Amino acid sequence: MKKSELAFTAALVPLDYLLVFAAALTAYNLRYGWLADLRPVILEIPFRDYLFFSVAVAAVFVLFFAFAGLYGIAGPRRLRIEVTRIFLACSTAIAAVIAFIFFRRELFESRFIILAAWFFAVVYVIGGRIMVRLLQRLMLRYGIGTKRAVIISGDERSTNALQAAFRQHPALGYRVVSTFEKFDDTSKKDINLLAKNDQIDEIIASGADTDRETLTRILGFAYSRQLGFKYTADLLTTHARNTELGDIAGLPFVQIKATRLDGWGRIFKRLFDLFASLLLIILTSPIMLVTAIAIKLDSKGPVFFHRLDDGRPVTRVGEHGKPFRYLKFRSMRPGTHSMRYDELAERDTRKDGPLVKIEDDPRVTRVGKFIRRYSIDELPELFLVLIGKMSLVGPRPHLPEEVEKYEEHHLRVLNVKPGITGMAQVSGRADLSFEDEVRLDTYYIENWSPWIDMAILLKTPLVVLLRKGAY
Repeated sequence: MKKSELAFTAALVPLDYLLVFAAALTAYNLRYGWLADLRPVILEIPFRDYLFFSVAVAAVFVLFFAFAGLYGIAGPRRLRIEVTRIFLACSTAIAAVIAFIFFRRELFESRFIILAAWFFAVVYVIGGRIMVRLLQRLMLRYGIGTKRAVIISGDERSTNALQAAFRQHPALGYRVVSTFEKFDDTSKKDINLLAKNDQIDEIIASGADTDRETLTRILGFAYSRQLGFKYTADLLTTHARNTELGDIAGLPFVQIKATRLDGWGRIFKRLFDLFASLLLIILTSPIMLVTAIAIKLDSKGPVFFHRLDDGRPVTRVGEHGKPFRYLKFRSMRPGTHSMRYDELAERDTRKDGPLVKIEDDPRVTRVGKFIRRYSIDELPELFLVLIGKMSLVGPRPHLPEEVEKYEEHHLRVLNVKPGITGMAQVSGRADLSFEDEVRLDTYYIENWSPWIDMAILLKTPLVVLLRKGAY
């Protein structure tokens, strides 16, 4: 671990202590200051006694933070995980304080102060952690604390991808010193020289063809020279985060799940979709009413796009490859859907994959151009979410003729319900290549969490207003 990382880790303990102590003082000043005018004080706690009590309570909080693993040196964890641990640690610590007060029968009349101190402790400590992260990222941008690494990989694509990621995102904290195609005597000699001259901190092994024996040799080499070591896992290991242990006929087995959206995750997502879609339908109903009137006044034809040129119902491919009746506001002149594969085939901007996207589409009406630009045409999809055919967040639903052209790895996106918005939609929409879209949707499927859904939903309005990739 770099000295800067150790310094930040060590600084967290006194920082958290001071923030919890500050939270206690804030609660006291709030109760006997501003709130004293609204609710008269019956029994005032002497500030001197409260001060000594707060010193001890702050130490208790830090102790529970340690139990929660908030001072581990395994490297920075995701912010949402850290926030969850802070909340749980603060809640457990305040419960212990309340139990102590109850049994000692001290300060029991100041219940507001106890709850306010807990609230401010959560807010202050989370705020402190965010500030520490921002400071670390700022330092990394200027090269302070950056880890110097060598990459060993026989896969040129993996090597280039890692180097590009480290260059484009300095906050990742890595700078590539050198790359090697394999771990042989020549590369071993070169890496050893770099280590002796204190020019590297870590070895990164990448590539699916790296066997266990080679990884073991690299690991031993790294350990003997006090170097860090990371490697990209193989296919089964990368799916290990979605595993479940069990046994069949007395034999232990590991089940690799296609997505985290199983069990309670699936139940939670469905309940959230149900209530959120109902709320959004109520909130957007005036917009949908105005849009329906504008479509009827602008051009002849139905308000909704629900039937194809030959009279067949419009369908999209949903979860597990099952088709479902699709619905959205009509944005094109009736009877022009099939033109996308005939007269307008040369204007397709997505020839990299099975999807067809036509920029400056001549079939689009005046109202249609506006509602497409701001994704208003997709508002009726909220009704599909309500009945369970779609979700608020997920991969976009595609046409059956498009899905027929999928390659095998593309079919992975059919493991979950399609969504109104998704990771690909907030990351570029039509400006993305089809492979990039699949890659982002696959990441979402493998790493789903309520936090990711909320982040995507909060980011969607901004993306829609900026009109990035919308046509």
